[in-house]
Amino acid sequence: MGSTTPAIRDGAGRRQDTRRRGAVVAALMLAMALAALDSTVVSTAVPQIVGDLGGFSVFSWLFSGYLLAVTVTLPVYGKLSDTFGRKPVLVVGAAVFLLGSLLCAAAWNMGALIAFRIVQGLGGGALQGTVQTLAADLYPLAERPKIQSKLSTVWAVSAVAGPGLGGVLATYADWRWIFLVNLPIGAAALWLIVRHLHEPDREGARRARVDWAGALAVFACGGVLLTALVQGGVAWPWLSAPSLALFGTGLLLAAVVVWVERRAAEPIIPGWVWRRRTIAAVNLALGALGLLMVAPSVFLPTYAQSVLGLAPVAAGFVLSVWTLSWPVSAALSQHVYRRIGFRDTALLGIGLAALILFAFPFLPYPGSWWQPTLLMLLLGGALGLFQLPLIVGVQSTVGWSERGTTTASVLFCRQTGQTLGASLFGAVANGVLAARLGGAGDLDSVTRALDAGTAPEATRRAIAGAVHAVYLGAAGAAAVAFVVLLLVAPRRFPVLQD
Repeated sequence: MGSTTPAIRDGAGRRQDTRRRGAVVAALMLAMALAALDSTVVSTAVPQIVGDLGGFSVFSWLFSGYLLAVTVTLPVYGKLSDTFGRKPVLVVGAAVFLLGSLLCAAAWNMGALIAFRIVQGLGGGALQGTVQTLAADLYPLAERPKIQSKLSTVWAVSAVAGPGLGGVLATYADWRWIFLVNLPIGAAALWLIVRHLHEPDREGARRARVDWAGALAVFACGGVLLTALVQGGVAWPWLSAPSLALFGTGLLLAAVVVWVERRAAEPIIPGWVWRRRTIAAVNLALGALGLLMVAPSVFLPTYAQSVLGLAPVAAGFVLSVWTLSWPVSAALSQHVYRRIGFRDTALLGIGLAALILFAFPFLPYPGSWWQPTLLMLLLGGALGLFQLPLIVGVQSTVGWSERGTTTASVLFCRQTGQTLGASLFGAVANGVLAARLGGAGDLDSVTRALDAGTAPEATRRAIAGAVHAVYLGAAGAAAVAFVVLLLVAPRRFPVLQD
């Protein structure tokens, strides 16, 4: 009897650990849902928000301000989580996000709402980076696809449900409920994290010196450069004085970042992030992924409505199908990379994605709804094979003390790629439209004319040509990712033992 008691205790301990880990995973999924929903739920409520608060000329900053805050804080939170642990960073980030949500619900004009959205973004950066890092901490390499596929499913469900939820709340309740609904979800996530997440005590955290000068320099540099990319060609021309001043200031601040970080004992962005081939290659490849994702996510709904003549709901369905195949493909990718390796699986995925994106301009005009829908379904499957093996692989090449910084650098590059893609492809689309229509024009004004029924058939063909050019650019970005992985990434990632 005495010999079985330890086994019984061990079994009970394992069951308790399993329940605790399950509670933490539930908290991570709730936290990820907060960040994922916030990207989509606000969009459909913009008419109600503008009608109540005014500020139509600056409402785009509801999205840009949030995106900027998330992006520039990712490296800072990544380093802090490696220094002090994931739990305090996640708790503080969730609390800041919920504070921002409460303030957004109480906003009295558009300027206040934009400011409070930036507060939300300051917390959202902690949610995105720390959740992904904790997912790798909780599971050994063999089991990481499970948690990553769960998180991918959260993003997929949020992408489909977010616009509908925002529209329902704005129509039948009040747009302020879009932000208030975050409070119970976030409170549940916080309670589960505080109660069930227990990290080992890190002696080094007590002696660590935080590189606050580097954090401030990174924040300022990223904010200025991303603002230049977001507003260039929209609020002012690319070669105008504001645009040149922002880019010049951003480059000067980039030099300051390099100078400060080279002298810091514990830099926010350590040099090894770019000196190690695996991490550098994954950063560049996922930066290209962020860039190419702009083509379908931003331009496909316009194509579906203006060229195919679909209603907004049907156009949303054409886009949303890739969120169905992406997590399924990601979950199954482990069976591929266990046979041929992380790099070659990612090469297979991005190679297929390049071919699919390249095929889009060859669709017949005007075509049928099922043709781009099929391509989007295939594209989601290809990108699932590409992204998840790279994230799981790069997280497996570093230990606990470097995992937060590594994960944050990957997410930062992907977010920066999306910002660059929105600016670059917006300029490409507007340039094609201007050339085909024989004068100045931009995609927004032309699609509004189509909606009003005042644009001729030539305009529809011009929009199709503009979106085709964007997809060719996205195919080029996929080709760049392929070449980077082929030439820079090692064929076998230097995976550490769990």
